[in-house]
Amino acid sequence: MNGRNRAARVFVISGTVVLVASAALHCFAGYSKVASPALATSNLDPGLQAAFRVVFLALGWHWFVTAIVALLAGITETRLRKTLVLFCGLAVLLEAGVGASMMGFFIGNEMIGAAALLLVCGGLLFEKSGA
Repeated sequence: MNGRNRAARVFVISGTVVLVASAALHCFAGYSKVASPALATSNLDPGLQAAFRVVFLALGWHWFVTAIVALLAGITETRLRKTLVLFCGLAVLLEAGVGASMMGFFIGNEMIGAAALLLVCGGLLFEKSGA
């Protein structure tokens, strides 16, 4: 493996670590400290409260799965490695941008934005694989 692919793997692994950390914070700390208390004090219908809880937790799960797909693509020698890592990184970058435009900047958007940039940089560094 050449130095360029090695650097790409470092970027991808770093991006997935940040994305998994963000997912864990979102599902555990964010859910228990922000979402659940806010919904409990709201006057929303109980069915809508449950739906918002599911969406909040599903978002964290989505980041976790995206990180795992990017990690598996980044550490294996597959033909689609570059495409998969770039797709995952650009998807999360789009999500971070839309989230920042709607909610403003805060640690959650900054973490997934950083993870996305690391994934995109790693994806761009990978050379085409003939495997």
